[in-house]
Amino acid sequence: MRALFPRSFDPVTRGHQDVLRRAAPLFDEVVVCVMFNSNKTGRFPTAERLDRLRTAANGLSNVTIDSHVGGLLVDYCRRVGIDVVIRGVRNSHDLDYEMPMAYMNHELAGIETFFIAADPAQAYISSTLVTAMTQQDLL
Repeated sequence: MRALFPRSFDPVTRGHQDVLRRAAPLFDEVVVCVMFNSNKTGRFPTAERLDRLRTAANGLSNVTIDSHVGGLLVDYCRRVGIDVVIRGVRNSHDLDYEMPMAYMNHELAGIETFFIAADPAQAYISSTLVTAMTQQDLL
């Protein structure tokens, strides 16, 4: 089974890497995809995000890195044959945010959502926090 781990990865954090390393053994393939929200301005160029993801996925032979601009997540999933979306959740706020999207992805395309609870040691990390602090300390 192929799974998709989509995020903006702006920037890639240790929390993202933790979710990826825990998800990889559970699926035949995990596609990590940099997704772009037209309502947001990215802080890091696409090439840098992709390079950082390749580093984060080092040693995970069943992980591929991709990017997607425009269109819905379900459109990407249909195009590349993905049935499961991986989402890391740090707390109940994250879960409350993710559930409506999970319901909609299932309703629109039959795509299941697989939630992975954050490692408590990484749960405080967010891309916003990483951007505000010294990058080297949290990446």
